[in-house]
Amino acid sequence: MRTVASPLGHCRVGIVVPRHKHSAVDRNRLKRRLRELVRLRLLPGAPSHDVVIRARREAYDARFEQLARDVERAARELGRWEAGGGKREAGGNASLHGTNPPSEA
Repeated sequence: MRTVASPLGHCRVGIVVPRHKHSAVDRNRLKRRLRELVRLRLLPGAPSHDVVIRARREAYDARFEQLARDVERAARELGRWEAGGGKREAGGNASLHGTNPPSEA
């Protein structure tokens, strides 16, 4: 996730998904899921920033709940960055990759 202060007074979000071995249908489905999560969990309390979210390949296999946790984490980080202002970039933790759940043995 990358963010930079926006002069517009409201938050804008761009979503980038990888093409790696996936059809247009898969890519559009992932973008729809992420857009809905952003609408519900990121935008309501978001500061005036331009945000770009780059999903990783693993996001195609992630459950909705896993993606929701990643978006919520990104929203928390965005809130922390609000005080600092300027361009910020999250590390691998807020990459919206939908980590695999622990294996059930």
